[in-house]
Amino acid sequence: MRLRCAVLDDFQGVAAESADWSVLDEEVEVVALREHLDGEDALATALAGFDIVVTLRERVPFPGSLLARLPRLRLLVASGMRNSVIDYAAAEAHGITVCGTGSSSTPPVELTWALLLGLARGIVEESNSLRSGGSWQSTVGADLHGRRLGLLGLGKIGGRVAQVGLAFGMHVSAWSQNLTKERAEEVGVDLAASKEELLSGSDFVSVHLALGDRTRGLLGPAELALMKRSAYLVNTSRAAIVDQDALLAALHEGRIAGAGIDVFDIEPLPADHPMRSAPRLLATPHLGYVSRANYATYYGQAVENIRAHLSGSPVRRLP
Repeated sequence: MRLRCAVLDDFQGVAAESADWSVLDEEVEVVALREHLDGEDALATALAGFDIVVTLRERVPFPGSLLARLPRLRLLVASGMRNSVIDYAAAEAHGITVCGTGSSSTPPVELTWALLLGLARGIVEESNSLRSGGSWQSTVGADLHGRRLGLLGLGKIGGRVAQVGLAFGMHVSAWSQNLTKERAEEVGVDLAASKEELLSGSDFVSVHLALGDRTRGLLGPAELALMKRSAYLVNTSRAAIVDQDALLAALHEGRIAGAGIDVFDIEPLPADHPMRSAPRLLATPHLGYVSRANYATYYGQAVENIRAHLSGSPVRRLP
């Protein structure tokens, strides 16, 4: 009898064409699930009959309580090489191997700039107006050249976002709790004296931090209140870094010019979620890592991980 593999959250129905799964045909039946499974009970029921699960990023938590309800599960493959929602100790205790895949920082960098530019030039509003026969030129764009871009985080992604900002002629500064002057100089940007100074002095603020105890809720009501009324906030990192209620209040009250958001406290976003109707918001459905090349890497290496597991020599093990 063949093993069964579930591929979670294949929203676009492209997992099958993103890699050559046929090399597994003799030993593994692959089932792509296009609908999101919400909640532990739904996951436990749907995945009870699978030996292998492939999951995208940190979209689905795998706590010990869920892993204990999946007695057949022997391999869990997650895209990327870092995942904070898998209980690794519980996986080991239940005899489950956890593996990751490579990923590229290019897609989230590009999406960051798509959101920032879309906000600055009112792209969606102007396009919708043009197509519907509305006003000709209804907005006045915000300039990038000569303006200040403030980056919260200057790692692999933040560093590349900074390079694009510099190419636009922006003044770029960065801050994080661990950021050093040497790293800032390496990238060619200014080290902000403090988080508060960065927020109050920037025309555009973009978040590029990993989610953890120190970054959860890093931007709350007090921090958002420091931003200029003409400033824009972009978050393609993790939703919990920015207090969602505080952000909604700032948008509704016009205390910031706008926000570009790719990550949310609940995903997929419910139809009645207030983020869907917030003013001054350019929102995308967590597209940061969604690109053809990245999917080819994710799913291609997932297939490699499964083959390696079947041979008894797992690769790219996490954590």
